[in-house]
Amino acid sequence: MCGIAGFLSASASLHAHRTLDAMTDALEHRGPDDRGIWHDADSGIGLGHRRLSIIDLSADGHQPMFSASQRYAIVFNGEIYNYRELSAELSRAGRRFKGHSDTEVLLAAVETWGLEEALRRSNGMLAIALWDRQERRLHLARDRIGKKPLYYGWLGNTIVFGSELKPFFAHPAFELRIDRDSLALFLRHGYVPGPWSILQNIYKLPPGSSLTLTSADAASGGRDHSPHEACRPYWDSRQVLGAAVSDPLRTDTAATIDTLDTLLRDAVSMRMHADVPLGAFLSGGVDSSLIVAMMQAQSSRPVQTFSIGFNDSKNNEAPEARAIATHLGTDHTELYVTGESALDLVPDLPRLFDEPFADSSQIPTCLVSRLARQSVKVSLSGDGGDELFAGYMRYQRALRVARLVHGIPGPVRSSLAWALRSHANREARVSKLAMVAAELGTKSAADIYRNRMSKWRNPGSVALHSHEHATPFTHADWQLPGRDMAHGLMYLDLVTYLPEDILAKVDRASMAVGLEARAPLLDYRVVELAFRIPTSLKLRDGQQKWILRQLLRRYLPETLIKRPKTGFAAPVSAWLSGALRTWAQALLDPARIAREGYLAPGPIADLWTQYLGGQRKWHTHLWNVLMFQAWLEWAQQQQALHHRSATTELSHARHPRPHLSR
Repeated sequence: MCGIAGFLSASASLHAHRTLDAMTDALEHRGPDDRGIWHDADSGIGLGHRRLSIIDLSADGHQPMFSASQRYAIVFNGEIYNYRELSAELSRAGRRFKGHSDTEVLLAAVETWGLEEALRRSNGMLAIALWDRQERRLHLARDRIGKKPLYYGWLGNTIVFGSELKPFFAHPAFELRIDRDSLALFLRHGYVPGPWSILQNIYKLPPGSSLTLTSADAASGGRDHSPHEACRPYWDSRQVLGAAVSDPLRTDTAATIDTLDTLLRDAVSMRMHADVPLGAFLSGGVDSSLIVAMMQAQSSRPVQTFSIGFNDSKNNEAPEARAIATHLGTDHTELYVTGESALDLVPDLPRLFDEPFADSSQIPTCLVSRLARQSVKVSLSGDGGDELFAGYMRYQRALRVARLVHGIPGPVRSSLAWALRSHANREARVSKLAMVAAELGTKSAADIYRNRMSKWRNPGSVALHSHEHATPFTHADWQLPGRDMAHGLMYLDLVTYLPEDILAKVDRASMAVGLEARAPLLDYRVVELAFRIPTSLKLRDGQQKWILRQLLRRYLPETLIKRPKTGFAAPVSAWLSGALRTWAQALLDPARIAREGYLAPGPIADLWTQYLGGQRKWHTHLWNVLMFQAWLEWAQQQQALHHRSATTELSHARHPRPHLSR
């Protein structure tokens, strides 16, 4: 688990080495244990690495690392969980290893089988930059589900890449250019869906894909690049999961639970291997409880578990987590935090999350990561259970509304939508009537789901001069083969909300404190199995995640399982009218917003006035705007800071200080 950064330039630069240094050190928080850089001026390639040592703590795990033949150089962020099995297979094929790091095994796999086959055989989370010294090609790749982030793009005639956006600010060619179409997407979703980013000409590599680039691509400045067409999937989620839905398990319920139990226990076991202390997040919900139970069942000593509690929150899950920890016999640590301590994080969110991000559960996620890091370096989580096993009530609601709405004849729906929209416009810009009107005009369950997942349902009215980029929600072929609409909605979450919200949140929160987070439920084998499990075993008698609950009964008593699902969000509504009001007022100042020129101040001012007057609870809409405004302020400060630094260095290079002898 680390941070990677680098570039491929079409032209030589006198300051390339210094630039690589700065880009790499921008990720120090992701890898506080070691750093390494490698620059080949003739090829224009630079690779930088910050290391969080988890496997093979010796110098044999240092990166950038070269393959045995010296043909390949790699920087790698993540973990290959089956690296020992791959190492044994490669050893039988004649490969020899100096150390026992998964990076060395991955390089040997690339030399033996080629990159795509090495990726297909690997089970883990990864983001890599691999330089082929023989063919002078840069290969970027990302894991199947999108656990580890990887940005890439163009700054002039240089291709840049990194685990976060921070390294790009350190490049002398960087200019802060906001992608207005991505801003509109952010206002709708609370995150920027890939392959887009908030910056122009900078993209996110799609999960399960690789991308090959050359100096000619660098010279193009990105003009010939299409983020949809240039990337090659080595794991096509729509194809693979569509095939899974079309081939459901035909075993009885008990046998299906047995299959899931065996596979998930193996996924947990693989993720318990580390050369450093390891623990788990425990919220008390079904997913994290199941992961911890399986960990404890396979451990000879108490597993370290961590929970956050809130004295002033109705969603406090700490007592349930404590009861489960006591039953399982884990070494449990909990921390009750006050509103004030949580609020202390808010001004630092733009730096921690690197791109505008408005899921308020980011705050407790940061707090529990900080708590865990005091005792362990790796922590397992229950992420993925909701998306794979129908854990969100919104699936049932969207399907129910879709059946109701699309059962009404088209002309009648159009008339009703027009009438409701007219009435809604007289009351407020956005309302429940407006939502119903929008859903009456939808063509599919995906449209209804997108509408219900949207914060701002018409972000173009707020994000100036914008037109939203296409996303899986707007693709005509979003539906998986098999016509299972419930699995179709889960698939949409798997390729949008899960990687761009849930996994991005956990990655930034954990890596900010040098903690590695692992998610056994997102083992690709579990994902594929989950899509073969019929919907009837996930949603039964109005209960979500039915099959996971049945599996959990093998590890916990019924009294610790039967409880309603609660959220992990922060009480933003109370904060904005209380302790955060002054902070929010400054960021939402209409004159400031108008001067910046990205958002329309009028609609935002209306919502703020209505919110403060108690007319409507617009805190979700306002939080999205505030997270962009706070990020923009941070980004402008970063650009100014790096610009001053670059100007000073250039001045010193042109006018060195005279040497004064004694």
